[in-house]
Amino acid sequence: MKLARQTVIALPLILAAVITEAQPQAGPPGVVIAEASIKPFPLSAEALGNARANESVEVRPEITAAIVAISFEEGQFVEEGAVLVRLQNSEPLADLAAAKAALVDSESQVRRSSELFKTRVVSESQLEQLEAQRDADAAAVNAAQARLDQTVIRAPFAGQLGLRRVSLGSIVSPSTVITTLDDTSRIKLDFDVPEVFLALLEAGLEVTARSAAWPELQFRGRVTTIDTRVDPVSRTIAVRALLPNDAGRLRPGMFLTVTLLKEDIESLMVPEQAIVPERSRQFVFVVGPDDVIERREVRTGRRRPGEVEILEGIVPGARVVTEGTQKVRPGLQVRVVSRGEA
Repeated sequence: MKLARQTVIALPLILAAVITEAQPQAGPPGVVIAEASIKPFPLSAEALGNARANESVEVRPEITAAIVAISFEEGQFVEEGAVLVRLQNSEPLADLAAAKAALVDSESQVRRSSELFKTRVVSESQLEQLEAQRDADAAAVNAAQARLDQTVIRAPFAGQLGLRRVSLGSIVSPSTVITTLDDTSRIKLDFDVPEVFLALLEAGLEVTARSAAWPELQFRGRVTTIDTRVDPVSRTIAVRALLPNDAGRLRPGMFLTVTLLKEDIESLMVPEQAIVPERSRQFVFVVGPDDVIERREVRTGRRRPGEVEILEGIVPGARVVTEGTQKVRPGLQVRVVSRGEA
C-alpha cells in the first residue's frame, strides 16, 4: 500500500520533466534587415510660378507740366534712351539762360580780381568770396540744366511699351503713369519649393515651365537666385529662374507650372518600413556587429515609393530593421532571419 502511494506521487513529476524537455528554449527574436545604401535619387520638384519681366517700369514724369509732344506708339519696341514724351520747357529754358548769364558774370569778376590780387588791390578774402559765388552760379547752371532735362522723358532701358495713358496737351505730374515699359527678352520666373530641397538647390539648376496658353510648348531656363529666408508658415523657400523669351510668347503676370530638375544626385536610402516615428522625431533600429540592437535618431529628406532619404543619423552599410521593429528594443540581441534590399 505504501509502495503504490509513492508511485502515484512520482508520476506527475515525471510528466512535468517530459513536458519541459519537449518545449523549445526561447531564443533571440528574429528580424528582417536591409542595408542603408547610396542610390541615384534625381531631384524633380514641381511648383507653381509667376512670370515677371526682366525689367519693368511705369513711365512717369518727374515734374508737373503739359505734354507738347508724344514720340511713341503703343506696343512699340524702343531702345534705351529713346525719347518718349516732351513736356513744356519754356520756364526751365528761361531759368537755364539766367543761370548761365550769372555764371558768365561771376567768371568775369574772378578773372579781373585775380589780376588785381597780384597787385594787392584786391584782398585774398575778397577773391575767395568771388570764387565761391562763381562756384554757386555753376551749380545753379547744373540745376537748371537738370530741370530742363526732366522735360524730356526717355526710355530707361530697351523694351516694349504698353498702352498710352495720356494725350497731347495733358497736364501730368509725378503721380501720372504715361505708359509702361517691359524688357521681356528674358522672363524672371518666381516659385516656391519645400525647404526639404534646400540642400540640393543651387544656381544653375535646369527648370522647365509650361503655360496653359501654350500647352504644347516647354520653356527651359536655369535657376539664378535662391532666397535667403525660409517662410516660417509655409516652410518653403522662394526661387527665381530666368527663361529666354526670344519668341515673345511669355508675358509678365502669366501663371506657369515649373519642374525643377537635377539628375546627378545620389542619396543614402533605407526602406520606408524601417522608419519608426515618435512624435515629431524619426528613428531606425540598427543591428550592430554582435547582432545587438541600437536605436538611432535620423533626419529624413525626400521620399519615393518604398524608400526614404536619410540626411543624417546613420552611415552607408548600416543594417536597419525592416520587419520586427515592434519586437526589438535597444540592447536586445536579435537573430537575423533574412536580408531585404534598401
